[in-house]
Amino acid sequence: MQPSITYHGTFQEMRLFKTDDRPLAARMLADRYLATNLKAQHALDVARDAVRSNYAAAEDRALFAEQLIGIVSHDLRNPLAAIKMASQLLGCRDLPAKQAQILGHITQAAERAQRLVADLLDFTLRQVGRSIAVSLKPVDLHNLVGECLGELSLVFPGHTLTHICVGQGKFFADSDRFYQLIGNLVANAMAYGTAEGGVTVSSRFEDQVTIAVHNLGTPIPSELLDNLFEPMIRGSHDNAGLRSVGLGLFIVREIVRAHHGDVKVTSSIEGGTTFTATFPLLR
Repeated sequence: MQPSITYHGTFQEMRLFKTDDRPLAARMLADRYLATNLKAQHALDVARDAVRSNYAAAEDRALFAEQLIGIVSHDLRNPLAAIKMASQLLGCRDLPAKQAQILGHITQAAERAQRLVADLLDFTLRQVGRSIAVSLKPVDLHNLVGECLGELSLVFPGHTLTHICVGQGKFFADSDRFYQLIGNLVANAMAYGTAEGGVTVSSRFEDQVTIAVHNLGTPIPSELLDNLFEPMIRGSHDNAGLRSVGLGLFIVREIVRAHHGDVKVTSSIEGGTTFTATFPLLR
């Protein structure tokens, strides 16, 4: 009898557990969010530093502009006024023709320098955020324009200045600013127009108040018309002796706006060039 052999198998029990991966995903999302926030904060810090730097630079420019205003208003205007006064006094004497001609050149140069200084002063004020100041008072518009043209005829000898008056009405303006406005427009017309054609200035009371300055000559290039009243914009012309730094028309626009008006320009070979400033008519 053979012994019985019993085989006992070995059983291993293995249990599988499903873990929840949501906390891990949340941590990864939080890390990405934190990284994004840190990047945004860094960009914000850089932007703030740039703003501070630009603000400091703007303050430096404003300080420089104020210093320039002081120089222009005192150190340049006063000597020019003295030169102009001296030339006027000498002009009262009976001088030989050659001396009278030289004196005329001195007077013309002083007048032009005064206009350039005034334009520079106003441009500097606009650059630091200050508007052009005006003091509005009742004026006789036709008489004001006529007197201004009388002075300009001395500044531009050999050129014909014609004044056309239409209508009557009430008008409030800053006389000094209007002298500056008309002076800049006439100087521009002299620079771009022909001496033979002359310059015509009209002052009109119709459905609105209008001041127009017209000249014949080479038209303003069409590509410049839209930006002609911006600073440093100049047309091309051959009269180098009358060239300016390109602020005159910008100042004209600012003066017109200060009087609640608008200014436009038209220019063609056939019709010439006309700058027209319009202002509301008082009722």
